[in-house]
Amino acid sequence: MNYITWTALALMTVSSVASLRPAPTMAVYGLACVFLYVLPAVLFLIPTSLVSAELASGWSGGVYRWVTEGISPNMGFAAAWHQFAMTIFYYPTLLSFVASTLAYVINPDLASNGVFTAVVIIVVYWSGVLLALRGGIGVIAKLASSGVLIGTLIPGALLVLLGIIYLLQGNPSAAPMTGGHLLPAWTGIASIVLIVSNFGAYSGMEMNAVHVNELKEPAKQFPRAMFVAVALVLVILILPPLAISWVVPSDQISLTAGVMQAVEVVFAHFGLQWLVPLIGLAIVIASLAGFMTWLSGPSRSLLLVAKDGGYLPPYLQKTNKVGVQQNILVVQGWVTTVLALLFALVPAVSNAYWIFMTITTSVYLLVYLWLFIAAYRLRKIAPDHPRGYRAPALPLLCAVGFLSSVAAIAISFVPPSQFGGGSPWVFVAIVGGGILLLGLIIPAALIAFRKPSWHLPVETEEEKA
Repeated sequence: MNYITWTALALMTVSSVASLRPAPTMAVYGLACVFLYVLPAVLFLIPTSLVSAELASGWSGGVYRWVTEGISPNMGFAAAWHQFAMTIFYYPTLLSFVASTLAYVINPDLASNGVFTAVVIIVVYWSGVLLALRGGIGVIAKLASSGVLIGTLIPGALLVLLGIIYLLQGNPSAAPMTGGHLLPAWTGIASIVLIVSNFGAYSGMEMNAVHVNELKEPAKQFPRAMFVAVALVLVILILPPLAISWVVPSDQISLTAGVMQAVEVVFAHFGLQWLVPLIGLAIVIASLAGFMTWLSGPSRSLLLVAKDGGYLPPYLQKTNKVGVQQNILVVQGWVTTVLALLFALVPAVSNAYWIFMTITTSVYLLVYLWLFIAAYRLRKIAPDHPRGYRAPALPLLCAVGFLSSVAAIAISFVPPSQFGGGSPWVFVAIVGGGILLLGLIIPAALIAFRKPSWHLPVETEEEKA
């Protein structure tokens, strides 16, 4: 067997989680972003990583298999659906970041133009679908690691390095950096609502737990890899927001364009404006590589789960001649197109960004509710099942992770201060409706109304050809 090192696993985990995209949303807190990242790391990131490690070391197949074994097949499908449904809102938020970043390369005034953002989302998504239908997704996936290096680590390091030099030259920080500002100022519950985005930032840490059995000593090496990954992820997620807060006043930070704002301001201070378009293109490349990697994964997982239990109508189980789930991607594309148009209709792009990101986070957090329940039950009903790794104090980890997920979902209903003058009830209605529709109504309907004819024989599964 070919083993992987624990350092390699740690870096794989970092590359799948760390991103510059959430930096602007946390920069408004200045020094307090340290607290707002460390808190969810303790309450959510660590429990998720260790619990997933145990599940992955005992049962292959990912969340669907874990929840199926620990709760029921129907709940296993619901968990797989929630992973897929998350991407419906994930793509508009990710591609809106691409649009705003690309705007700084073409014309910075376009960064706040909703029509431009909508056009970019629609064009990029459908271009990705066409490439995926031709079987090109595998090539893009192989480039994802390089994209992360080029578009995340290098730009982030340059931003932080120049930010430090900026301060060392005697320039004052736009955000206070004293100890009294380590905790966010309390102005009501809305003052800490941005913390929900941090739970979303850590979502996906469980995916690399499937490699736990590829370590020589899983019990020792996996926790080591996870703690190193946690430290590196925290550094990558915390330092860029701090750098932004040093150079850009909080009331001037755009949730979608903040990274390029900071790049532009910092690089201009050092006379390096010519690098700004290159940095923008690098960040776009990283985001597009991540988008193409995600485009096929969750939808294909849903396809395989649906075929295994007959959970989707035959129309949505159809694949093309190269085995790509064409109808799922096309239907999702039309939904993405409608959502993208909202960017042109909602007055402030940041409002739409927040709404989509909030729904994305909450729907994905539902997966963790079922994951923690399944892990706890499997310890009870299958205590002797072989496991390559056993998480310490698993009942406590499950309880903390479950309650943290519930709290994050609940707090997502509170409109952030960046929502502007919009009605809070409109925000609650849209977020609640999105979570209810995607999280409960659709999967319940698919389970309730499925027919025996939906369960296609194995020999007709084109993806196994």
